Amino acid sequence: MQRVTRFAGVLVALGLAAIGSLPPGAQAQGVSPSPPPTPDWSLVRNWALGVLGELVGGPDTPSGPTGTAQPSDTPGPAASGPTIEELVGQKLVVRMTGRKPSDALLGRIGRGEIGGVVLLASNITTRSKLVKLTRTLQQAATDGGQPPLLIALDQEGGSVKRVTWAPPTMTVPQMGQNGSAAVARSQGAATGATLRHLGINVDLAPVADIPRSPDSFMYQQGRVFSFDAGHTATLADAFATGLASSGVMATMKHFPGIGLAIRNTDHYADTIDASKDALELDLRPYRRAIAHDIPLIMLSNATYAAYDPDNAAGWSEAIAVQLARDELGFQGVTITDSLDGAAHSRGLTDRDLAKRAAQAGTDMILMTGSERTTARVFDTLVAGARDGSIPLGTLRTSYDRIMTLKRHL
Repeated sequence: MQRVTRFAGVLVALGLAAIGSLPPGAQAQGVSPSPPPTPDWSLVRNWALGVLGELVGGPDTPSGPTGTAQPSDTPGPAASGPTIEELVGQKLVVRMTGRKPSDALLGRIGRGEIGGVVLLASNITTRSKLVKLTRTLQQAATDGGQPPLLIALDQEGGSVKRVTWAPPTMTVPQMGQNGSAAVARSQGAATGATLRHLGINVDLAPVADIPRSPDSFMYQQGRVFSFDAGHTATLADAFATGLASSGVMATMKHFPGIGLAIRNTDHYADTIDASKDALELDLRPYRRAIAHDIPLIMLSNATYAAYDPDNAAGWSEAIAVQLARDELGFQGVTITDSLDGAAHSRGLTDRDLAKRAAQAGTDMILMTGSERTTARVFDTLVAGARDGSIPLGTLRTSYDRIMTLKRHL
């Protein structure tokens, strides 16, 4: 009791000090007093509770079975780490409906229920309106005290180019035919510079897929550099390096390669039956890019029988973790391809696939369905984290990678 009484006396003294506006002796030195600032009572309160806990022998931060701090369900200065909602929210990259963000979307951003927004052609009109849009999205995160958003789009060049007036000025096949790494790097740098001024910090490019024949759907869409693995590795890496030089993050895709796929994996549940030896060719661009610290890798919606016959890459631990990280040494952030079409083609819901991706250890989940749909995905993942079907340790590992990525924005 004596210790608590002494603590109370110290607390009163600190409270009085917090209200004061001048350092000790300032008035005696003839310094004019200034209006007292509003004290930050939350800091005083949290310090006081901590000291009181030590004085009366109260418990410190709750610990789990291994003695590590567990995520708190309620945010605040005294929380031991991110809340479950924050762990889940930072994983989600969602589509925005229309050309102006809804109040509901801005509210989700401010509460930390979204880690990124992907922009489609339907969201984009003029340069000035796009700048206003991206500023509004980021301001919602700032106002809510959240980390900055990833604002992403597909700006590959050619047939996939969301901002029509922006670089790259060459299509991907044209860069491949030119064959110059310097040209590809210059195209990436110009693209990054324009995107950055527009408020976009992630390009979902370059494509690193290597078609095996003209029947490849990626070749048919005009989205590949070359049939040659070495050529593709050089040019994709150069384009990514150019983006980085202008302050925009590249996303190499579609890991571990969909050059062998004949049908569009956004709409069909395609399985690639090639052996690991045959698929080694597809990994060459990723080995090179990982050596140069590629920040993001997008996982494909195809299934690879040699790695995991039951799960497509986006929700396969064998591919997202064992292959990408344990074998290739990738340290950045993995992100799924859009799961909406993939779910439909498998007779599943997007919530099903999002949960599988989270369980597998994929860091971020890309959803291009309606805002109502993506809000339901958030609720499903939070419920899974609470009931233990999605391990908190897996969520925390992804969260830490995402936070590391965002510190570079």
